[in-house]
This record gives sequence, structure tokens and C-alpha cells, in this order.
Amino acid sequence: MSAPAITPVFVRLKLSLLRNGLRQSGGRKAAYITSAVFALLFAALQLIGLIALRGHAHAESVVVLAVAVLGLGWAVMPLFFPSGDETLDPTRLVMLPLRPRPLVRALLTASLVGIGPLFTLCLLVGSVVAVARGGAAFAVGVVAVVLALLVCVALARAVAAANVRLLTSRKGRDLAVLSGLVIAIGAQIVNFGAQRLGASGLGELDPAAGVLQWVPPASAIGAVHAVSEGSYGVAVAQLALSAGALVALLALWSRHLTRLMTSPDGSTLPSAESAAKERSSTGLARLLPAGRTGTVMERGLRYVWRDPKTKAAWVTSLAIGLIVPVFNAWQGTGSVYFACFAAGMLGIQMYNQFGQDTSAFWMVAMTISSARDAYVELRARAYALLLITLPYATLVTVLTTAMLGDWRRLPEALGLSFALLGAMLATGAWTSARFPYSIPQEGYKNVAPGQTGLAWISIFGGMMAAALLCAPVIALTIWLNVSADGDDWTWLLLPAGTAYGAVLTAAGLKLAAPRTARRLPEILAAVSKG
Repeated sequence: MSAPAITPVFVRLKLSLLRNGLRQSGGRKAAYITSAVFALLFAALQLIGLIALRGHAHAESVVVLAVAVLGLGWAVMPLFFPSGDETLDPTRLVMLPLRPRPLVRALLTASLVGIGPLFTLCLLVGSVVAVARGGAAFAVGVVAVVLALLVCVALARAVAAANVRLLTSRKGRDLAVLSGLVIAIGAQIVNFGAQRLGASGLGELDPAAGVLQWVPPASAIGAVHAVSEGSYGVAVAQLALSAGALVALLALWSRHLTRLMTSPDGSTLPSAESAAKERSSTGLARLLPAGRTGTVMERGLRYVWRDPKTKAAWVTSLAIGLIVPVFNAWQGTGSVYFACFAAGMLGIQMYNQFGQDTSAFWMVAMTISSARDAYVELRARAYALLLITLPYATLVTVLTTAMLGDWRRLPEALGLSFALLGAMLATGAWTSARFPYSIPQEGYKNVAPGQTGLAWISIFGGMMAAALLCAPVIALTIWLNVSADGDDWTWLLLPAGTAYGAVLTAAGLKLAAPRTARRLPEILAAVSKG
């Protein structure tokens, strides 16, 4: 007696998971419906746009690159959004008597249910219509769409199965938090690419498309164009590449499923040797000052390395602080003053210092009994930030200046950066005591419900105050640049800006310390919320 088919069961399971998830709350249902409407609307507009490309000289380059980027998106989606689909975790099925091949077939079919596959299908159909000419090309296009769609879904499943132990651990949640960094960097790259295309035309895409047309799943779309051009041998080779990639991905997925079903989970258990090494590692502590200052600095630096939300904020600030001035300098439209963006992005990390501690702030509060204690605490936190920010801001400024070749303005750009950093440290220390708010540890929110107003006042109010505090240095920079003999004295902006930033930092810490000591109960209540 043959075993019953499990594919229909898994499809019904996927539909049940979607339906039951929407029943949990009205907010979740509204969010899902809204995202679905926008995704489908974007897919429809994209389909129309691709069809409109039909007959364009560079239509093949556009669609090949679009499908290649789509495949990349499917590959990284499970890494950054592991909780987006509960069926991505095959360890939920380990107790069931299922064989790998039927399980792979059932999961692959169930994976075709959802907004993502429908969006992908629309893009693939539009790509085929854009490049197909003749009945043979459209016939191959049907095969190409099926192959490309299956390659995308199998790629996501294989990546998820290979990393499921990581994705369900704390390190996996850390990785998911860093998705904001990928989005931020991707937005800058897309902006840069759009500007280049606007200036040079779609012909700039041809070299990249010539390579990617041999990379699955884009090779399937390349086969459609090859048939349209009469290159049947090339089309067969490109379709074979896509089919081979699908077979390889399914085999890889099946192997990882077998391993997951039959081996214990030891991915989150550190070895005794590594644990002993971590306990004995005191290199960081030896490099920091003794006493409370060094202890607070070490704690802050460990937050940067270990805490998911703090790590995500720092990595995002470091990346954007470099990308904005360097990309603008690369395009020849930048200025050395754009390098101040690095100091500004990192200076934001001084805001809401106590909120980063969340409910653990009560242990810090127990050690603060006077304004002096609060001052040492805030000063050490500023030192930890400066340990990263000062060399980084200097590096970005020098790199931007080198790319522009405007070495004469290096001292004033550095002076402005250091003055801005000092102003943000000062206002950040004060707003941390005056407008603290909680940062939820779970999920993707950076502000606890009901505290959004506090966050806006703390960050944007502090940034405006920092800009006002920098007004004297900005005015001096403008005056020296417009005056007749000012070029001979612009080098003074480096020591002047550095000294001014140091004075602002010291003054801000002195003003914030008494308020911190007085408001410890209110700060503790605010940062522990949620």
C-alpha cells in the first residue's frame, strides 16, 4: 500500500498558517492586507513598466539585472527575516516520519503560496514579454518563468535549511536586526546607480548584464532573448544552467534536511575551550583606565559588540557615515564638508545612553549617589564613544579629501567635524537625562509604545541644539573663506574646532550630571518600560 501524498497536506498547512496568523489581532491583519495591496500594486506597475520596455535596445540588460537582483533577494530574505514564514523552520517536523524527497517536494510546492512568489511571477512574466519575439521565444519563456521561479524558491529554502540553527538562535536574531543596515546601504547604492544611469543611459548596464545572463535564475531570461536572436545553442546552454542550478539546490536542500532531521542541535553550545578562553580574555580591560571610568567604558564597548540593537545602530551609523561623503566624492559632486556626516551619525549614539541599558539600568543607578558619580558615568560613556568616533571621523575626512584632491580644506573639515561631535556629546548627555526612553529588546522597534514623542524630542531636538552650538565655528569657517586673507588662516580651524568641541563636551557633561543624579527614579522607570 503506497503512502498518501503529503504535498496537498503541506499546501493546506501553509494556508492555515496564513489564515490563523491573521486571526491573532486586527492590527496584524491590517498590516498584512496593507503590505499585500502595496506589494501587488508595485508588482502590477512593474509588470506594466517591463512590458513597456518591449522593443527597447537595452531591454535585455534591464530584465537580466532585475531577475539577478530578485534572486539575490530570495537568497538573503531568510537570513534577515527568519520569522516572516514559520514554515522556513523544518526542525518543527523532526518528529514526523517523513522522507527527505517527498518532504522537499511538498515544501517546495507550499512555498509557492504567498505574496512573494506572486510578486516574483509578475516580474518574470514581464521580463519574458519585454525580450521575447516570436512564438518559439514565448514557448521558451513559459519554461524560463517556471525554472526561474523554482530556482528562487529553492534558493531561499536551501539557505534557510543550511542556516536554520543560526536563525533560531540569539546570533540569528542579531543578524536579523542588521537588516536595517542592508536596506540603508542598498538605498545608497540604488541612488548612486540611478544617478549614473540618468547621466549615461541604460547602456551602462550592458557589461554587467553580459555576465549575469549566465548566472541562474537570470540565465533563464537570457535564454528567451537568445531564442529571439536565433541563438538556439546559447539558449539551450542557459536553460541547462538554470535547470542544473535547480537540481543542485534541491539536492543541497535535501541533504540539509536529512542532517537536521537526524543530528542533535549543538550549534548554540560553545565549547569548553572557547568558554574558558572568553573568561580569561582581559585584553580590553588592560587597555582602559583603572577604576569606574575603565569599567564603564568596557561595558559600553561590550554593548556595541554584543547587544543586537546597539550593534545594529553602530554598524548602520558607521556604514552610512562613510557612504554618503565617499559616494558623493566619487561622483564628483561632493564636498569635504560632507565628511562631517560621519561625526554626526556617530554622535547620535550619545543620545538616550541610559535607554540602551534597558531594565539593567537599575544596577547602574545603584552606584550613583551624587552628581560626581553621575559625571564620571557620563564621562566614561563619552570616552567609549570617542574611542571609536575620533579615529573614524578623521579617517572619513581624510579619505573624502583625498578623493576630491582638496587638501587645503582638510584642517577646516576636521575642525568642523570635531566641533560637531563635541556639540552632540554635550546635547546627548543632557537629553539622556532629560528625555530617556526604553528600547525594546525583541522585535524591530527601537522605541517602546507611548514613548515616540520622547524619542523625537531627544534625538531631533538634541541635533538642532547641537547645530546651534556649532554656529560659532561655522560662522568662523565662512568668514575665513570669504575674507581676502582668510585662506592663510583656515588651518586655525582645526585646533579651534577641536578645543571648542572639547569645551562643549565638558560643559554638557557638567550640566547633565546633577540632573542625572536627581532624576534616577524617573530615568529608571522610563528606560524599563516595555
